[in-house]
Amino acid sequence: MTRANPAISSSANDDNTSAGDPISSKCAVIEVHVGELKQLFNSIDPSPFRNKDLDPAAEEFIVGWAKELPRDAALALVVDLDRQAGLPDEAAVLRDAIHEFFRQRAEAYRRGLRELFHRGRTSLLIGLTVLAAAIALGDFLATLMKTSRIGEIIRESLTIGGWVSMWRPLEVFLYDWWPIRNEARRTATRSISRHDEKAIGQAGLIEAPSI
Repeated sequence: MTRANPAISSSANDDNTSAGDPISSKCAVIEVHVGELKQLFNSIDPSPFRNKDLDPAAEEFIVGWAKELPRDAALALVVDLDRQAGLPDEAAVLRDAIHEFFRQRAEAYRRGLRELFHRGRTSLLIGLTVLAAAIALGDFLATLMKTSRIGEIIRESLTIGGWVSMWRPLEVFLYDWWPIRNEARRTATRSISRHDEKAIGQAGLIEAPSI
């Protein structure tokens, strides 16, 4: 949705000029104030407007605000502009650009999760191989030197070393994956579908009226 900026509204007309998708009264509104739309996006990204990355500061602000709201809350994004209304489809272009950014971000989280599990499986295979070899070698040396305490010390040392090699795969499968999964779910469910009540994409502009 788009509305006029009250700070620069005409004294003869106190109504806000707005455009874009209507915002339900049930939505939790995230409001951003910029001078121009381009300030929302990364200035060094050469992609077309609809595919540009959000400016890191804008992304941090929007995501940080969204995280403070209830997880099941419907979200709406309103952008306050310090200028007159632009092209008729400006609000729709903004909405699509924000949807595309968060869609790509959700896909990046999912891709990162797949890569993490791939590394975890590789690390697990390596760890199990090292652990099995360490135990086998330790038992062999302990048997070979069964008359000496050194054999027992070597076996225990190799066993400990073998279990240390399992640290990385255990870390991946016990701790590393679920924060990424949660971010992927949160980004996907709250930001992709423009028709979903939980989407950030009920985006609009708050534009200044003609004076």
